[in-house]
Amino acid sequence: MRNVKKVLITRKWPEAVEAKLSSLYDVTLNENDQPMNVADFRDALMTHDAVCPTVTDKMGPEVFKGLDNPRCKVLGNYGVGYTHIDTQAANEAGITVTNTPDVLSECTADIALTLMLMAARRAGEGERELRAGQWTGWRPTHMVGQKMSGKTLGIVGFGRIGQETARRAKFGFGMRVMVQNRSLVNPYILKQTSAQQYRSLEEMLPHVDYLSLHCPGGDANRGLISTKELKAMKSSAILINTARGEVVDDLALIHALKTGEIAAAGLDVFDGEPNVNPGYLDCENAVLLPHLGSATAETREGMGFRVMDNLRQFFDGETPQDKVA
Repeated sequence: MRNVKKVLITRKWPEAVEAKLSSLYDVTLNENDQPMNVADFRDALMTHDAVCPTVTDKMGPEVFKGLDNPRCKVLGNYGVGYTHIDTQAANEAGITVTNTPDVLSECTADIALTLMLMAARRAGEGERELRAGQWTGWRPTHMVGQKMSGKTLGIVGFGRIGQETARRAKFGFGMRVMVQNRSLVNPYILKQTSAQQYRSLEEMLPHVDYLSLHCPGGDANRGLISTKELKAMKSSAILINTARGEVVDDLALIHALKTGEIAAAGLDVFDGEPNVNPGYLDCENAVLLPHLGSATAETREGMGFRVMDNLRQFFDGETPQDKVA
């Protein structure tokens, strides 16, 4: 009898992806779409050949510690970010980790531009006013925002999503693009959007009208944008975060929004989500979205099929194309 691999999907995935996976493997689905706990994960690692987590699945060292030769040998992460997985602990347990780059770059960049436009043109404030029945009609000084066209965009983290954001800003709005990246960016890539790379945030921040974050999360970048960085920005500047919530110091940003240190912010991610610091709810100049970066049917299906490609390659004895650890 053919050895059918046993695969666990930790959350509900798009129907087309679940159907395709189920035709190839013995798949355990999370029909109730409820988060799993440490005990659930440890059991899954001992009873499945592959486990496919998402960004909401916190797989710290306690998930892997002391496991004796787990059956699971690969984590097919559904998403590009993987700081929710302790990759070192996974590797020490003999488990490979993969992710899903490329397929969500365009849609996440779209959300970054959505947040820029909403924050710049005060769209969230305007919709709330209209829905509350408080709009009294057009007038010259009503809810005046600022332009994006021709302004300067600073991008922190110039990977695939950062580059897609730069293209939209440059060719859609004629924006000047500045980049701060942890390593030198290929001059050819910079040239595509006439981008200028800065060696440090401190050098770049005073020049930007918009700052868009696309760097990895995790402890290395926790609080990357805090009081010092916000004070270095223009009072008219707008901060956008579609990276990871922990990259921004919540208390520092809330203070900056309430005191006018910066003009506005657009956030699609939050530290400790789905919990959101309640201070943001009092900031009329904050646009808040529930982690919609990759939330299109095409992208969410593409992410699932990318996981499947990595599983197939791993089970065929190949190195998965998206191996990260």
